[in-house]
Amino acid sequence: MGSARWNPADWDRYAASTSSKSRDAIFASRGMNPAFDPKHISVRESVDSDVNPQSTPLIVALDVTGSMGTIPEALIKGSLGTFIEEVYSRKPVTDPHLMFMGVGDAFYDRAPLQVTQFEADLRIAEQLAAMFLEGGGGGNKSESYHLPWYFAGLRTKIDSMAKRHTKGYLFTVGDEEVPPALTVAQAQAVFGDTIERDYSPADLLALAERSYHVFHIIVEQGNACRAPASRAAVFETWRELMGQRVIPLSDYTRLSEVLVSTIQANEGAHVADVAASWSGDTALVVRHALAGLTSPSAGPAPALTRF
Repeated sequence: MGSARWNPADWDRYAASTSSKSRDAIFASRGMNPAFDPKHISVRESVDSDVNPQSTPLIVALDVTGSMGTIPEALIKGSLGTFIEEVYSRKPVTDPHLMFMGVGDAFYDRAPLQVTQFEADLRIAEQLAAMFLEGGGGGNKSESYHLPWYFAGLRTKIDSMAKRHTKGYLFTVGDEEVPPALTVAQAQAVFGDTIERDYSPADLLALAERSYHVFHIIVEQGNACRAPASRAAVFETWRELMGQRVIPLSDYTRLSEVLVSTIQANEGAHVADVAASWSGDTALVVRHALAGLTSPSAGPAPALTRF
């Protein structure tokens, strides 16, 4: 997918049509769209086309439990356009193809993972709006942020890697701790897959990192980060797993700017220059987000995990 091209005028009309609507009116689904159910998806493709000859797959996996529903709402009402248009303007990568995922809890939710297509035009927004904001989760201090890693690692076909040996980008976004293992039962329930054993978050991260630069964005305004002790636990578990690729987000309405800035920095731009390229409060949010990000990670590729 992703054979069309983003049109800012189409986006402006779409955003204007949603600006006065409630979240429930925009996200009207009351169950998972079968087209987004991983059990029914063999592969999602980001392939080159005449209008996108050097496609770059970008995956943004949003926690849609509890209070996190404010983030897809903010994207639909305006900031999604900022993300796409700033990628085109700043050119940290070429020909973006954007996929959204909705992340829930594999222990408790009806829709622990939802997966849109890779798209490059207004269908990005239309598919995001068709997601089910379940608002669930549980009391286990984590959501299933590792499910997107499994899907990206095993069920995406991307020309950027196949043709150019260039990784895409995968961001998970949420406020809770690193999830526990993907169990054999969960793999069957969520993906319809039979796996030989439980897989740890580190296993699944290594799987995704074969084809994607993987980051996790911690939403500091989320409920799990409001108390100092729980906030410390969230950051500790994520940094132990991912190091500098854990990005703190102090203002969720600036998610798009932080996404673009993280890609710029990972592609070699100086962090201070990236922050300074924004104005006002946005520059402060970006500077805070990128403070721990120094340069693209080097070193040997992660060991392969057999699936």
